[in-house]
Amino acid sequence: MGLFSQRPFSERTATWLHQSGLHPLLARLYAARGLESPEELSLDLKQLLSPVELKNCISTASLLADILEQKEPMLIVADYDCDGATACAVGLRGLRMLGGPDTPIQFLVPNRFTMGYGLTPEVVELAAQQIPKPKYLITVDNGIASEAGVDRARELGMEVIVTDHHLPGDRLPNATAIVNPNQPGCNFPSKALAGVGVMFYLLVALRAELRKRGKFTNENQPKIENLLDLVALGTVADVAQLDRNNRILVSNGLKRIRAGVTQAGIQALFQAAVRDPRKANTFDLGFAIGPRLNAAGRLADMTLGIRLLLTDKTDEAITLAHELDRINRERRVIETGMQEAALAHLAEDQLAGTMAQRTSICLWNPEWHQGVVGIVASRLKERFNRPTIVFAPADGSTGEELRGSGRSLTGFHLRDALDLVSKREPGLILKFGGHAMAAGLTIRKQDFDKFDACFQEVASGLLSDELLERRHTHDGALEAAEFTPEIGDLLAEEIWGQGFPQPIFYGEFEITQQSLMKEKHLRLLVRPLGSAEGQSTSKPLTAVWFNRTQTLPPKAKLAYRLVTDRYQGQARVQLMIEAHDESTGS
Repeated sequence: MGLFSQRPFSERTATWLHQSGLHPLLARLYAARGLESPEELSLDLKQLLSPVELKNCISTASLLADILEQKEPMLIVADYDCDGATACAVGLRGLRMLGGPDTPIQFLVPNRFTMGYGLTPEVVELAAQQIPKPKYLITVDNGIASEAGVDRARELGMEVIVTDHHLPGDRLPNATAIVNPNQPGCNFPSKALAGVGVMFYLLVALRAELRKRGKFTNENQPKIENLLDLVALGTVADVAQLDRNNRILVSNGLKRIRAGVTQAGIQALFQAAVRDPRKANTFDLGFAIGPRLNAAGRLADMTLGIRLLLTDKTDEAITLAHELDRINRERRVIETGMQEAALAHLAEDQLAGTMAQRTSICLWNPEWHQGVVGIVASRLKERFNRPTIVFAPADGSTGEELRGSGRSLTGFHLRDALDLVSKREPGLILKFGGHAMAAGLTIRKQDFDKFDACFQEVASGLLSDELLERRHTHDGALEAAEFTPEIGDLLAEEIWGQGFPQPIFYGEFEITQQSLMKEKHLRLLVRPLGSAEGQSTSKPLTAVWFNRTQTLPPKAKLAYRLVTDRYQGQARVQLMIEAHDESTGS
């Protein structure tokens, strides 16, 4: 169930965009996503925002130019997700391109299970043991909250350059330089840069500084834009808001992947995922390539993923990509087992009649894996439309601590809710952090029930019935003539993602056939029905509803995505069903 509503748009703007040469369907979709003029359609690299307004970017580039000239040893401290891995690879590749292949630079990824997140004092101790000992630590996708780590680095004779995009705490770390669009006093027009985007911007400024110093000319300067495939992957996989600036970065990265101008590692990941890089789109990056890279950080060590992004050897890239594919399959098995256990537990709650009263979900199990709790929380949140926190035993805590990962609904700020819990019950949460839609925390195992009750109380106070009602926003109906492979391809080539959502259409269908695939996915043959006369207007189309086993009535109003499926050289249109509108009786 849920509320279904069409995304509003200006007919006048849609007409203007269409008259400027845009396909009429795209003109309507773009108008509904806030584009107001044909000038905004251009995603040319020249339209990128300048690094000048990114606070400290120019001065930090000047510092990096000095470091490169003096051949001072550097070490990049990465994060263990896809954004952190791509930012690390962009930083290493870019600094070697600009400083020469003999640039003394290494990288380090903290173990998420033993060292926690960011530049902790423990990570700094490990960094100081590298040979040669780094003079500069450069954080990517982390560091803005690492006060203690930065202080420890100074004690050990190392300086820290923070590049990050996360929200800062009350105090900034005492770093030599901080580049972060979300730090106080930064007037950069886009706050949506991912960690990899911040590092790319720093390289753009550094190249300009080196040109100014006479090291390069416009003609012979290194082509750091060839790193945009990595920037696109990190930006999409981190679910960064796709404002125009990020769409420019992603669009140009995808162009390079489609043209074959890409890192060996990304090419190999496409091969391992059985995807065609010549038709690469944001869906591939977010749901096929990103998860394989992320799997290393979830179950093993992200060093494996970064090695893949750094190699230029095809054979090595293929070997590493297949290892990541294996780890990702293992992650799926663990995730499925955890999800089944969670659903069984929640089914008991439903039988007991307590589920309906809950405004939040908190679960833990001694058998669960802490690297996968975030994904399971996300799946449960989607299914039950409730803020969800899933816990697993924390490594290295002798089983006394639980580490949790939470996912939230629009309108319920998860980090602020945890802050409220910690203020009402001091000491209940050992540590926490995050943002509106996702957060992580640690509690004592003995305090789980108390935390569950307190979080439920906070959620009940902040969540209205309206927020808990599942909402389905769609882009209206498609004409019968628009159910074609060409329209599927047209949609696939565009840059969709967070804040610029992939189109979901809505219409009434006659269901002519339905069966189960692999006992868990509904496969259908459907005919679109004309809105006025209720008659079928075209031939049957294949439709798939993943993770749905319940059959549909003979006529149904459905929300769906339109894709082009290719099999044995034949292109055909396919509907990927997202929801069924039961409110109308269809």
